[in-house]
Amino acid sequence: MKVTFLGTGTSQGVPVIGCNCPVCTSVDFRDKRLRTSVHLQVADKSIIIDSGPDFRQQVLANRIHRLDALVFTHEHKDHTAGMDDVRSFNFLQQRSMPVYAHPRVQESLKREFSYVFAEKKYPGVPQIDLHSISLDKFQVVGVPFQPIEVLHYKLPVLGFRVHDFTYITDAKTITEAEKDKIIGSKVLVVNALQRQKHISHFTLEEALAIVEELRPEQAYFTHLSHRMGTHRDVEKELPNNVKIAYDGLTVEV
Repeated sequence: MKVTFLGTGTSQGVPVIGCNCPVCTSVDFRDKRLRTSVHLQVADKSIIIDSGPDFRQQVLANRIHRLDALVFTHEHKDHTAGMDDVRSFNFLQQRSMPVYAHPRVQESLKREFSYVFAEKKYPGVPQIDLHSISLDKFQVVGVPFQPIEVLHYKLPVLGFRVHDFTYITDAKTITEAEKDKIIGSKVLVVNALQRQKHISHFTLEEALAIVEELRPEQAYFTHLSHRMGTHRDVEKELPNNVKIAYDGLTVEV
């Protein structure tokens, strides 16, 4: 399985208008972070988790010519706002796009993209085929997904384990039962927003503690704000099995 980070930032990401911090003024491409999303290439299946506002730019930059399914972690706009752009894949592939989401997330999509789900649709709107998911294992176009529920403050968010790869974003707490689903992963991706305490996201210290507890072979931090610091500086502080992810990074699992 090949995993490509399409975006590793947040809505407080970079560049922040008027900010003169080291990240926002950095010339290192690894510090230019679009909204968080990841592409999975599993055998011949192409799957994207979350389509934020930068979705079209990310797909073009990474030359993703085929998309078999879109999976959502939760309903916040920095993870869903780009769904409209699946229409290009509708045109290219001549079929509806399978979209996997919790029923609560589906209701949000129906409100935000009412024209997509209208009884009488305007010609050319995205063609979406909704699939409901819960905490039970499910398959995305034949690829097994194990949901992992985390809390984003009080909002339930789904992470996913696919074979030996686990992807978690927008987490602040994870129960012991859900941690058990992660144990044994070779690669763990987890959010690490900033160094300072935050009400709904892991800090760098908290993310490192999760990695130490779950002990994957390799961990990557994503959903980074400009307050975290530059890629170069932060990586100097990390253990050998932990890295800061960056947009366009591809790993084999």
